[in-house]
Amino acid sequence: MRTFGIIVVLLLIWRIVYVAGETNYTFQYWISQLTNGLVLGGVYALIALGYTLVYGILFMINFAHGEVMMMGGFAGYFVLQGMTALGWSNGTTAQSILSIVIMMLVGMLVSVLTAVLLERLAYRPLRTAPRLVPLISAIGASFFLQYSALRIFGATPHPYKKPAVISGIWKIGESGIAISYTGIFIFITSIVLMLALRLIVNRTKMGRAMRSVAEDKTIATLMGVNVDQVIVFTFVLGAALAGAGGVMFGLHNTIMRFNSGFIPGLKAFTAAVLGGIGNVTGAMFGALLLGLLEAFGPSALGMPTEYKDVIAFSVLVLVLIFRPTGLIGEVLSEKKA
Repeated sequence: MRTFGIIVVLLLIWRIVYVAGETNYTFQYWISQLTNGLVLGGVYALIALGYTLVYGILFMINFAHGEVMMMGGFAGYFVLQGMTALGWSNGTTAQSILSIVIMMLVGMLVSVLTAVLLERLAYRPLRTAPRLVPLISAIGASFFLQYSALRIFGATPHPYKKPAVISGIWKIGESGIAISYTGIFIFITSIVLMLALRLIVNRTKMGRAMRSVAEDKTIATLMGVNVDQVIVFTFVLGAALAGAGGVMFGLHNTIMRFNSGFIPGLKAFTAAVLGGIGNVTGAMFGALLLGLLEAFGPSALGMPTEYKDVIAFSVLVLVLIFRPTGLIGEVLSEKKA
C-alpha cells in the first residue's frame, strides 16, 4: 500500500511538471499555488488536530468539530468589527497587532466553551454506549450548531475585513512573485501553534496523562490519572486550535457563513485520515499534503478550480480503500478499531 501511495504522488508530480511545460502557466503562478496550498494546509491542520486528539483518547469522531471552528470564526468576526469601530484594526501597527491577538484569543475561547459544553451534554452521557451512538450524537450536534448559527447570525455572508498590518502584499524584488501578508501570518501562526501542541503533548504532565489514557484508560486510572479531566483537556486543546483555525479561515476567505465549518471540517477530517487518525504528526502532514493537492490538483489534472473539493474527497476514498490507517498511521488494535 505504501508503494501505491508513492506511485500516486510520483504520477501527480509528473503531471504537474508536464502541465507546467505544456501550458502557459507562469513560474509566478506555481509559486502562488504553492503558497496558497501551504496556507490552506495550515488551516486544515489546526482543525484536523482536534479530530485526531479526540479520536486518540475516546476513539470517536467528533463530527461537530467543524462547527466548533465556525463558532470561533464568528467570535473573531465580531471582535474584528468592534476593533474596526474603535479604529484599532486600521490604526497604528501596535493597535492592529493587538486587534489580531484579541481576535484570536476570543475566537479560541468561544470554541473552547462550545466544545466543553458539547463534551458535557452530548458526549459524556454516551461514553459507555455502543460506538455508533456518540457518532450519531456528534452528527446531530453538528446540525444543531449550524442551524443555531443560522438563527443567530442569519444566512447573509459576514465579510472579514483584514487588519491593516496583514492586508498588504509582499513583492519579492523584480521576480513578479507576490505573497499576501495574510498568508504569511496564517502559515507562521499555524506552525507555531502546531509546535506548541507537540510541546504540550510530549513535554508536560497533562500531555503524558493524555498519552497514557490513549494507550489504556484502565491502567491510566489505576496509576492515578483523572480520565475525565484528561478528556476535557483534550477537547479544550483541540477546540482552541480549531478556534484559531476559524479566525484564520475567515481572514483567508474574507467571509464567514453559518455553514462555514461544514466543508472545512470534512476536509480536515480527510486530512486526519490521510495522515493517520489518532496520530498528531500524521494530522499535520496530511493537512499540508491535502492543502497542496487542492492547490495543484485542478491545474495538474486540467480541471476547473471548482473541482478542488472533488479532489479532496477522492483522496479520502482512495486512502480508505488502499491504506485505511493513513500514510503515517499504525495498524489499530482490535480495541481501538
